[in-house]
Amino acid sequence: MIETITFFANSFLATALLAIAIAIIGSIMLINRYNYLAASIAHGSYGGVGMAIYLGTGVVLGATLFAVALALLLAYITYKENRRTDILIGVLWAVGMSIGIIFIDLTPGYNVDLLAFLFGNILLIPKSDLFFMAGVDLALLIYLSTFYHHILAVAYDKEFALTRGLNVKLIHTLTLILIALTVVMSIRSIGLILVIALFSIPPYIAEKYTKNFISMMIVAGIISFIIMCIGLFVASSLNISATASIIIIAGVLFILTFIRIKQ
Repeated sequence: MIETITFFANSFLATALLAIAIAIIGSIMLINRYNYLAASIAHGSYGGVGMAIYLGTGVVLGATLFAVALALLLAYITYKENRRTDILIGVLWAVGMSIGIIFIDLTPGYNVDLLAFLFGNILLIPKSDLFFMAGVDLALLIYLSTFYHHILAVAYDKEFALTRGLNVKLIHTLTLILIALTVVMSIRSIGLILVIALFSIPPYIAEKYTKNFISMMIVAGIISFIIMCIGLFVASSLNISATASIIIIAGVLFILTFIRIKQ
């Protein structure tokens, strides 16, 4: 009985921590149109997972180092908005995943279900991950409170931000690094494949029903928390994948919102 309570308590806490991250970084991703960059980091981070498994180190550590390195590279490539950056982003996406696959193939006797890293399972989140997730949320809150006006200025008018002497390159780089960390914190709960959908849909819905960035983040956090709770309930009731249930519910809400907007 105690183990069962702990099991669901960890999942519920992970849901709350994810909701905070989605509210902050998901909303920042939306107003900056960074979703494609975030997807590249998420999929490319699989390279860090493969290398960590091959070297016998912690998956979270390996994915973190690889994801941050990838974020720094993408920050350098995309800062000037050079032509054909979409191709470079796509290449990094594919190369990162390929590196992960190769290192896992080279790992002798490794037979763990790799879908756990690609699609996650919030019902099996280990307690150790909760501390990492809380640390990332704290970093997001510090970043938001410190650079709030800078973030908005860069997102809505980069040229104006430059004329005001704001360090646009720093904001751009820090945002991508924090996206990388939020991707890593979601590996075991949501997985690398579906994480971008969950970090994109609640802020999108929230944006349509709010008038400022603060309220948008709050509503996005509430929506994501409700979506994940419903997903967990459906998954446990029907004995199906929790991550898939969460994404399906988010997708339905997205479609309903899109239809209402078009009417």
